[in-house]
Amino acid sequence: MTRTFIITGTDTGVGKTVVAAGLAGLLDGAYWKPVQSGLDGETDSQVVARLGALPPERILPEAWRLSKPLSPHRAAELEGVTIDPDRLVLPEIERPLIVEGAGGLMVPLTPKTLFVDVFARWQAPVVLCARTALGTINHTLLSIETLRCRNVPLLGVAFIGEAMPDTECTIAGMGQVRVLGRLPLLEPLTPMTLRFAMTTYFNMAAFEEARA
Repeated sequence: MTRTFIITGTDTGVGKTVVAAGLAGLLDGAYWKPVQSGLDGETDSQVVARLGALPPERILPEAWRLSKPLSPHRAAELEGVTIDPDRLVLPEIERPLIVEGAGGLMVPLTPKTLFVDVFARWQAPVVLCARTALGTINHTLLSIETLRCRNVPLLGVAFIGEAMPDTECTIAGMGQVRVLGRLPLLEPLTPMTLRFAMTTYFNMAAFEEARA
C-alpha cells in the first residue's frame, strides 16, 4: 500500500528538507512542497532533487511559489496572492509521497489557517524533525502536544545533530513517542553520504510498517 509521510519540524531550519530528501530516496518515493516561500537560491524542491537523486518526474510542482522568504501568509499578502487551503489536496500517485511543510506546525498558511490545520485534514503520518541542541526538549514536547491535540497521527521524531542520548531519551519518554533515528551533521553533505547516514542511523522498518 502506498503511503504519504508529512515532514515537519519544531522550527525553521532544523534540517527537515535533508531528512525529506533522504526518505524520498530510500523509499523510492516522490516529493511535494505545497507552498514554497523564498525563491532566491535553491528551493527546497531543488535541494531534495539533488540530495535524494530524484528524477524530475518525482518532484511534484508546488501549489504556490512565493518570492519572499517569510511565513506563507505574509509572503502571499505582499505579493497580492490568495492561498486557498481547501485546494491543498494530497496528490494520488503510485509510489510513497514525502510532503514537506513550511517551518513548524504553527506557521500560518493564511491569516486564519495554520499548517497543522491542513495536516489534521490530511490525516497522514507525521515525521517531526527536531534539533538535538539546547532547547529542543521544550520545542519538541510542545510540537508533540500540538499534534495530539488536533488528532494528527505522529509516526515519530527524527533528530538532527550531534548525539545527545539523554535529551533523546527524555523526549521519547515524556512525549511517549518513537524515535525514528538521528541524522548527524554530514560533511560533506552529498547524495551518497546522506543515503549512508539514513540507512545507518534510521529505523527504516518504521516507515515500511506504516505502509503495510
